Amino acid sequence: MPTDDELLEDSPYSRLVGERLRRIRQQKKWSLSDVEDSSGSEFKASVLGAYERGERAISVPRLERLARLYGVGIDQLLPREALHSDDAGSDAAPKKLRLDVAKLSTMAGAQFEMLERFLRMIQVQRQDFNGKVITVRAHDTRAIAVMLDVPVDNVGERLGDLGLLFVPPTA
Repeated sequence: MPTDDELLEDSPYSRLVGERLRRIRQQKKWSLSDVEDSSGSEFKASVLGAYERGERAISVPRLERLARLYGVGIDQLLPREALHSDDAGSDAAPKKLRLDVAKLSTMAGAQFEMLERFLRMIQVQRQDFNGKVITVRAHDTRAIAVMLDVPVDNVGERLGDLGLLFVPPTA
């Protein structure tokens, strides 16, 4: 069994990620073999094909390297469509989440380092350098979901469990 990746039974989100990976590759007019050659065989054509079919989940570090190879931001490799159940909206995640960046910077681990880099990138794009709190928008939660390895709808709950949601001091 692969160390970086997980073989899947049936994951709708992995299929959406795979469709997005295929679309980006095809926009670049690259074949699976072109990607394998360009990556120095880091991304084997057969493995990339399995990602694109949703048969295999890609790890966040590999997704980041593939984004670099394609010359796009990691968020561009994530599906634009949200997965919704029939009762969508009843338990929908909040549109915006306020994260405590100062607390995040004290946490150790690869997923936290990647999340901090992602949030710093957002701060640079917005030219918002207060450095303590950042509000992430709904479309940013897709990337955060991948970093935290949770469904998009559970990002707020997971961030809350980690103590990373900003709670303003009471007067």
